[in-house]
This record gives sequence, C-alpha cells and structure tokens, in this order.
Amino acid sequence: MDEPVTGRKAIMMKTRILGSNGPEVSAIGLGCMGLTFGYGPATDTSDAVALIRAAYDRGITFFDSAEAYGTANEEMVGEAVQPFRDKVVIATKFGFKDGSSAAGLDSSPARIRLVAEQSLKRLKTDVIDLFYQHRVDPNVPMEDVAGTVKDLIAEGKVRHFGLSEAGIANIRRAHAVQPVAALQSEYSMFSRELEDEFFPVLDELGIGLVPFSPLGKGFLTGKIDTATKFAEGDIRNNLPRFQDEAREANANLVKRIGEIADAKAATPAQVALGWLLAQKPWIVPIPGTTKKHRMEENAGGADVDLTADDLKSLGDLLAQVPVTGDRYTPAMQATIDR
Repeated sequence: MDEPVTGRKAIMMKTRILGSNGPEVSAIGLGCMGLTFGYGPATDTSDAVALIRAAYDRGITFFDSAEAYGTANEEMVGEAVQPFRDKVVIATKFGFKDGSSAAGLDSSPARIRLVAEQSLKRLKTDVIDLFYQHRVDPNVPMEDVAGTVKDLIAEGKVRHFGLSEAGIANIRRAHAVQPVAALQSEYSMFSRELEDEFFPVLDELGIGLVPFSPLGKGFLTGKIDTATKFAEGDIRNNLPRFQDEAREANANLVKRIGEIADAKAATPAQVALGWLLAQKPWIVPIPGTTKKHRMEENAGGADVDLTADDLKSLGDLLAQVPVTGDRYTPAMQATIDR
C-alpha cells in the first residue's frame, strides 16, 4: 500500500477474491451510495473524498458506486482514489433509463456502452474494475447484456462483470456468455433469503457475493430504536422493517446480538460483519456510512474472530427470534429478479 493520504499510518486488511477469476479486494469494502442517495441530504464532496481516503488508509480497497446514485457519486469516488487508483477496485453499475432508478429499466446495449463511457469520465479512470447490471431488465435478453459487457472487457474498458439482485436463471444465462465475478444482493443476519438456493449456485459457478446493507440498513449497529428519527428523503421511513411495531421487535434481536458482541469486546456491527465473513470465503460485504468513526468501526469487523461456539449461538438466536417486517415495499420488491 502507498504512503497514507490522510497523514496516518496505513493499515493492511485481509483480502478476498471475488469469483474464480475475479478481483482481489479487501475483506470489507465501502458502499458509497449513502454519500449522495437514499439516506437524506448528500455529503459535501470534500467530506466524501476525505472519508474514502481515510477508508483506504484503514485498508479498504473496494469502493462501490453507481450511475443511479447521481453523477456526483462517481465523481467523488474518482477524485478520492486518484492518489492510489492502481491499488483499489472500483465497482459501478448500469441499468436504468437516464441513470434514474425512478425512470425505469434500460439495459440496452447502446445504453450500457453510453454508461460505461460516462462512468469512465466521472471516475477519472481508463477502466472500470467491476461493472454490474444494477437490476435485470426483462426487455433485454441477458445474453445481449452479458455480450455487451464481454465486448467492453475485450476493449479494455471493463475488467469484470457483475449482476445485482439477479435471479438464478439469469445468473446462469449471463455466466454462460461472460463469467460473472460477483453477485451483489442484500444479505445480512436480517436478510438471509439467499442461503438455501443461491449459495450452492454461486459455489458451483465460482461467483463471489457482495452483500449490500450488511448491517440491515443500520439496524444491526444497535444504534436504532423506536425513538430514532430518519431525515426527510431517507428510504427507511417507508420500509416495513422500520415501522414502529417491527422496529420494537427487531430492537430486541439486536440487543441479544449486542450481548454476544460485548463478550467478544466488539460492537454489534463488527459481529454482524464478522458473521457474514464466516459464512463463505467469497463473501465481501460493503457497509456504507458517511461518518469516519463508523467506517473505522466497520473495518474492524474484518478482525472479529467468531468461534464455532459463537456462530452456533448466533445461529440459534436468529432461529429463535425471527426478523419482523419485509425488507422492501411491494413496489420495490417488484424490481427484484427472483
């Protein structure tokens, strides 16, 4: 790792490889969505750049962006990583009309190519390390999507192909055209739907998993309770899992997780991330935050050593105290390819 860019001694983190032939990345990445999208007002560019550079100094080498998070998001990431661009992996995404998740889907080959060119400019780079389809577009054959990314890889503009929230049939169709390095989907102690059907397929095909919302959209930090107020524009205001009755029930589960964390001299967030890393060697969570101290805390999750007894205790707890409330509204769930 290069000299630290924030004046502190850089820290090395354990690494993992996404997919059979995918990129090597830090065991925990940084999801950058919340810097500009989904959780209230956007972060100032200078603060965002400082956060990303501090994350690099903390050993994080995997940064996740998307066209749909607003042009400023990729620009922030691009500016931040300039001093160490060749030492990090940048992921970004295509798949929405005019880059807006509210405008509907568009993964036409022409749109994919346009997004690639625009993202390269905003990221100030000559190659996108990992290019995801943000959501499956039912109007465009997956073979055309994968084929377009395959061509971009051949042209040297993209290194690896990824899918986000794709179903098993489309994962297989894409992988048959261009090997998929990573599937990005929600996965955490709060959202375990992938385990039974998806994990065997990812194992079989050699595809990594990049869980977004690995802390249950903040719930697993232990800092959210029935009194917590979210900013205007924060998506959690509308999610079933964050409504009053569900929030109260889920707070009880997090309290129990916190007791296990106390015994490990760790935080609930660190245990939640350590639990994810313990599930499979090809899992790389990307917790997001706008706060430097939370980023530092999350990075510490890579160092939490959960024993077999710890994992059994957590497994028993999750079986006994189910999560209350759906993760998405029905309209949001309709965009998920299952």
